[in-house]
Amino acid sequence: MKIQYIHELGPLFEEVQMKNIFPDGKTFPDCIAKRSMEDLLKGYQAGKQQPGFDLKEFVRRNFELPKAPDSTYTSDLSRSPQEHINDLWNVLRRNPGHESSSLISLPFSYIVPGGRFREIYYWDSYFTMLGLEISHREDLIRNMIDNFAFLINRYGYIPNGNRTYFLGRSQPPFFALMVRLLSEIKGTAVLVQYLSEMEKEYNFWMSGYDMLNDSTSSVKRVVRMPDGSTLNRYWDESATPRPESYREDVELSHQSEQPADQLFRHLRAAAESGWDFSSRWFSDMNRFDTIHTTDIVPVDLNCLLYYLEHTLADAFQQSGNAAKASDFVKRMTKRKAAIRKHLWDHTRSFFFDYDFVAEQLTGHFNLAATFPLFFEIATPDQALGVEVLLREKFLKHGGLTTTLIHSGQQWDAPNGWAPLQWIASKGLMNYGFDDLGREVCHRWTQTVIKVYQKTGKMTEKYDVWNEDGAASGGEYPNQDGFGWTNGVFLAMMK
Repeated sequence: MKIQYIHELGPLFEEVQMKNIFPDGKTFPDCIAKRSMEDLLKGYQAGKQQPGFDLKEFVRRNFELPKAPDSTYTSDLSRSPQEHINDLWNVLRRNPGHESSSLISLPFSYIVPGGRFREIYYWDSYFTMLGLEISHREDLIRNMIDNFAFLINRYGYIPNGNRTYFLGRSQPPFFALMVRLLSEIKGTAVLVQYLSEMEKEYNFWMSGYDMLNDSTSSVKRVVRMPDGSTLNRYWDESATPRPESYREDVELSHQSEQPADQLFRHLRAAAESGWDFSSRWFSDMNRFDTIHTTDIVPVDLNCLLYYLEHTLADAFQQSGNAAKASDFVKRMTKRKAAIRKHLWDHTRSFFFDYDFVAEQLTGHFNLAATFPLFFEIATPDQALGVEVLLREKFLKHGGLTTTLIHSGQQWDAPNGWAPLQWIASKGLMNYGFDDLGREVCHRWTQTVIKVYQKTGKMTEKYDVWNEDGAASGGEYPNQDGFGWTNGVFLAMMK
């Protein structure tokens, strides 16, 4: 096999990652090679035999570091956060271009999240677009949607991000929401324009559906529920360490009682969920090595796929294909019923993920439970149950906490994240809980403003339990920029 990318360099890649040559495991796979991969590997194999071989020096000579964020930009704290964000769009913008690295070239300009995230990310982009709409940057919204359409047509799905090492997994399917957002600006003809790509994405998530039966309960991302209905899970085509977190994954496999390949797929599937990582995916809430993501049918994913089916029904109706429209109406109706039946706990009055291997709800309280309200899937009684628990357990000084578990993982307490504040607040308002919805918006935006006034930064996540607001936890330090925080902040302030 011809070696094309740094993460395919076998022993050289493994040694650089395991020896922690770069503090951030994402740096090396993002580097640009100065000569062919075959030459690099030969040079490494020959050099390693020589006394005093210096791996760090070898890397320095043969690889160019990925481009750092714009170091010339400094925040002007005399300006409002809104003015700051409007300036940041150009700082976070990347134009089409090609480099000899793991980056997948895209045809149109796009917004990156910021910090270590030097490429487009799938679900981040929807929340970024909310802010671009407020900033009247419809050109960038269209460009980013066209980039995602390009990726769907090239790969059959939207990868986690436009890096080759992300191929094999996607992220929460927000493409239909992006298309709807643009249709609200440009008119409903937009739905038909992107109908083909939305259907291709749907087929990706439903691949393997025709193989499900009484003895085969799961194939790829589809799961057969006990009553024969079909829901979905997160998955990844590979069962190897993630190149961008190679050392962390290998070291975790040494602690885990699970087979290494099984653990690696669970880790990758959690990365596809966007919640990497959270006790939501653990069988023992305090032990990362008990992660079992692919055993779980998640609430949020199935709500997103319901919305994709809904949007496809509308798009086919508008295109004049009544038969296809009717088919997708049936699919969305079945999925709504399955979500209400299998992912709702009558005793605790809350939505939970379902462990289809154990054949029971996980019982893990987290903000994914607000997705059925955002997409208006919940019954009024179910929405009331969620509202009560959000008010009693999740509402903190700075907004809504993602979970109630303090595990040290970044998608757990005490952290709050912009996309979930948006989903929750809009979901509450959909059911008439305007007071709590507005309170979430108020507390969240005040937290963002406070941290901005103190640091001059819009950050990836925030500590909502404490007045300070500075978040922690996870595989890497809190990042600044930050695409989805910018977008949600502008949309909430409006």
